[in-house]
Amino acid sequence: MNLLLDSHTFLWFIEGNSKLSFQAKQLIENQENEKLISIASLWEIGIKISLGRLSLLQPFEELFTKQMELNGFLLLPIRTAHISRIISLPFHHRDPFDRIIIAQCLEENLSVVSVDFAFDKYPIKRLW
Repeated sequence: MNLLLDSHTFLWFIEGNSKLSFQAKQLIENQENEKLISIASLWEIGIKISLGRLSLLQPFEELFTKQMELNGFLLLPIRTAHISRIISLPFHHRDPFDRIIIAQCLEENLSVVSVDFAFDKYPIKRLW
């Protein structure tokens, strides 16, 4: 299965946070699944750190480089096709980072791993 982790899912997984559902943890740990992290998630996390709304236990670049490699996560860039898909998305969700994740799921045929019920308003598969 091809999975795109929402920003909070990625953070909760690498932190070992109990907010991460059992099913989400199993999906991420399953070596048969391809796990992707959107560059938009890293951008969102970076913004939250700069605003003082999020802190990490290690420096940003060091933590993400290590976690991507350790867990076999792949970085998904933002492509022109993803932006084109956003243009036609209804505004069920106004968060720009979530909207790019939705567009990436649609364009790349990915399931999103997220606690966010707002994703259910779009024709994507949300797992939690």
